[in-house]
Amino acid sequence: MAEKIGNVELDYTFYPGEDLYSDGPVEETLLEIAKSCREEELNSVIAQRNSWPVLYHFSHIRQNIVDWIPFKKEDRVLEIGSGCGAITGALARRAGQVTCIDLSKMRSTINAYRNRDYDNVKILVGNFQDIEKNLEETFDYITLIGVFEYSEGYIGTEEPYVEMLRRISRHLAPGGKLVIAIENRLGLKYWAGCTEDHVGKYFEGLEGYPETKGVKTFSRKELSNLIDAAGDFTTAFYYPYPDYKFPLTIYSDEYLPKKGELSDNFCNFDRVRMQLFDEPRVYDSLLESGLFPEFSNSFLVIVERKDA
Repeated sequence: MAEKIGNVELDYTFYPGEDLYSDGPVEETLLEIAKSCREEELNSVIAQRNSWPVLYHFSHIRQNIVDWIPFKKEDRVLEIGSGCGAITGALARRAGQVTCIDLSKMRSTINAYRNRDYDNVKILVGNFQDIEKNLEETFDYITLIGVFEYSEGYIGTEEPYVEMLRRISRHLAPGGKLVIAIENRLGLKYWAGCTEDHVGKYFEGLEGYPETKGVKTFSRKELSNLIDAAGDFTTAFYYPYPDYKFPLTIYSDEYLPKKGELSDNFCNFDRVRMQLFDEPRVYDSLLESGLFPEFSNSFLVIVERKDA
């Protein structure tokens, strides 16, 4: 079963018949906006609505996380966990073909309406495990933007994070790359008084997730070790600032921030937070000590097989 919204094809072959997760009634609002507004109108809608979900799902700043990647017009991209399409348009604008996977029919419908003018987008609606087993093509890029931390729910094996990387890397074309964006479990904002992004508890990630199941983020070393355990890869770390959700700057090991640059530390937009210390001053101390990569709020990781 399939349908088209504008130029976008939605494939329901593996859809279980009901959405197994939802943000509730706000998704109806998001659908109404996606149906009635074009991309260039979204910033004014965000200002009018003054709503965190509207900002989160429709801000063009979200696209900065992939806009710098040198996609080519012949590239095939697999976007796992495409949601409401915050990143899909940026991929479709640059690449040749974008295949999305998402479990939610509602979110996939929002995505389709938002990106209905693109003729190179296809959305596979359903459980990742079911769809992945039936994927026959290979891809030049596979993205996991805010998705890898949920691998336990996607995979459910004893080593879900390693297994997730192994499974998706099977679908890489020669020279293909994985693109992973995820929060740093040891990000400075958590020490400074922000709650953990996924569960809303203070210090939950810093303490090793003692009360959390089903979602987990990692330190730089932990994430490197997971990637190394999954195969023979080369790994490049980048550091979105202030985080990967709303990145204003993306640093690398070759171009780290300078003292005084890290002064825009508005995080946890939708939650209260404590302010335990002066973050810009602490960032300057970390920069002087060469420790910024360990405490970056988020990571963007480009992973490529060495035998590619």
